[in-house]
Order: sequence, then structure tokens, then C-alpha cells
Amino acid sequence: MKRIIGLMSGTSLDGIDAVLLETDGDRIGRFGPGDTQAYSDTDRSILQDAVDRALAWGFAGPRPEFSAAEQVLTLRHGLAVQRVLDAAGLAASDIDLIGFHGQTVLHKAPSAGRHGQTLQIGNGTALATATGIPVIHDFRSADMEKGGQGAPLATLYHDALARQSGLERPVAVLNLGGVANVTWLGAGSGAIAFDTGPANGLIDAWCQRMISAPYDAGGALAATGAVNEAALEALLAHPFFKLAPPKSLDRWDFTLDPVSGLSAGDGAATLTAFTARTVAGAIAALGHPSRVLVTGGGRHNPSLMSMLAACLGLEPEPVEAVGWRGDLLEAEAFAWLAARVEAGLPTSLPSTTGASEPVSGGTLSQPQ
Repeated sequence: MKRIIGLMSGTSLDGIDAVLLETDGDRIGRFGPGDTQAYSDTDRSILQDAVDRALAWGFAGPRPEFSAAEQVLTLRHGLAVQRVLDAAGLAASDIDLIGFHGQTVLHKAPSAGRHGQTLQIGNGTALATATGIPVIHDFRSADMEKGGQGAPLATLYHDALARQSGLERPVAVLNLGGVANVTWLGAGSGAIAFDTGPANGLIDAWCQRMISAPYDAGGALAATGAVNEAALEALLAHPFFKLAPPKSLDRWDFTLDPVSGLSAGDGAATLTAFTARTVAGAIAALGHPSRVLVTGGGRHNPSLMSMLAACLGLEPEPVEAVGWRGDLLEAEAFAWLAARVEAGLPTSLPSTTGASEPVSGGTLSQPQ
């Protein structure tokens, strides 16, 4: 078993999850301490600027300069590593690897005859040097080079957790981050995964626009409004939903245009219903799960969870119901994936990303 620190910074730009995991990339030996640290307003502004410049670039022409954002990422992730070390009572020399996701600033899914492209900024060598620990990073590129979507990547870790927990199958594991994705773990079949549509991303953007809040805390804004059916139908008409899985999207592939002109509450209610409807439709197309386990920030939104229950005809449960740590699960996944990369084990499969073959994707950087 290796001691590995996993690091995750999601598209919501809210902060860094860091966690210690003991694993060989198959079994999970021990769940160590974890930590979540919010970005400062200044950090978030620098990272949002990097996203804005990446979107304007769109993989066409010279790559923009991301040095300011990468300096922020190296500093903050280095501090996150140190907090986990302190909590575990360990030194850097006690850690075998860091699994560093980096910050997604641009993702373009594959289309007919064209491989996709993805960019997670973050200097793996700089982080390895700052911490004194070897770093595995750039988990997604190799998958996309094999024709895959490059996402979602936590799927095989969900499968490992479900095996270790002895869960009855079929079970759906739903991640509600900026984007929603589902892992389907069938009885006697391999894992299936894909992005289902936006999760919190549009709701967060709406709250930032309308009430200058980073997100809809407790689903309170949505609870004051009513779903606008015309706007909801316009959102559901997006061509993404006609694509067959596996499929992926960028948080910024959707806009707020369909809800422009609505009140703050009605817009929030409509966007929340949009997430619930698209998630439920995706799961229904896969089958009838014994349970739906929810990770990611969306599980803290009672309005979203209530709408999900109505659409699913089944009460979704936070992953804590089976003893998993929802706030740290993706960071755990990248620790586990780092162990798999080192061992040469697959980190994605044709059924989880659409790659032409199983892929072990990641780059190792040593301290300089």
C-alpha cells in the first residue's frame, strides 16, 4: 500500500480538497485525514481570468499565458498538502505520491472525426519541488489521445468503493459539481459513465449575477421561485442531450440566456429543475438502480435533492449514507488514480470515456 495525497480543484473555483489515502490502486487500505480550503476572492479572480482567456482562445492559435494562475495553484496546493501532513502527523518523506488534478480551464469534447482537447493548468514539477514529493498529474490527455472524452475519471474509484462497501447493484453514483456526471454500476457488468449536463455551474452563475452570491446556499433562492416551463424547455433543447453516451461537456458549454428576464427566484428554480430533469433522464435511460448515491456540492442543496427525488421516483441519498466522504471523494479518486498510473493500471475504459482501449493516463514529475 502506498501513502498518497490526492488533490482536487473543481470547475466551481471554490477551493481545494486534499486527502490522504493508503492504496495500491485497487484496494483501499486506509482513509486518512482530509481538508477543504476555500480560495480567497483574489485567488478566484486570478483563476477566473485564466478560464476567461482559455475560453477566448478555444485551442486556436498561440496558447495564452497562465503563469499567474499556475503560481496560485502551486502555492495553494502546496499549503493543502502541508495541512494534510500536519493532520496525519507525517513528513513529506512519508508520502509516496501526490495525485494532482490541476484546474480545468477549457474542455472540448470529441466530435465526428476529431479528437477532443482538454486543459488542466497546474505545474506538476513546481508542485513536486515545492513539496518534495513526486507528483502525478495531467490525467486526462492520454485518454483523449485515444479518442476518449477525458471525463469523467472518478468512475473506477466509485466501482472500487462500491466493491469494498459490498453495495447491492445496480447502483448509480451521481456527482453534482459544476457539471453533473453519473457512474452506473450494473449487476454483472462493467462500469458506465458520462456527463449528464450542468449541475451547479449554471445555478452558481445565476446567483452571482442576480444576488451577488457565489451559490444558492441551502437552495433557498430556488425555494422562493417557480419553474418557468418555457425557459426549461429551451434549456432542454440543447443539442448535448441528443448525443449518445459516453459524452462530456465544459461547464461553459451552456449559457443563462434561456432564463434571462426571469426573477432571481424563478431563474434559480428553473435552473435547479433543469439539473434534476436531465440527471433523472440520464439515469432512467440506464435502468432502475437500487439506490442513487450523490456526491459533490449539489447534495447540500435541499431544493435540488427534492426535485431529483420527484423526477427519479426514488429518494437520492448523500454518499455519507454508505460511509463515503462526499466532500473528499474526488480528491480520494485522484490519489487512487495516481497509484494506478504508477502501477500501469487503467484509469479509464471504453465504457467510461469512449476511449478506443483501456488507458492509464498521467504524467510523473519528480522534485527538482
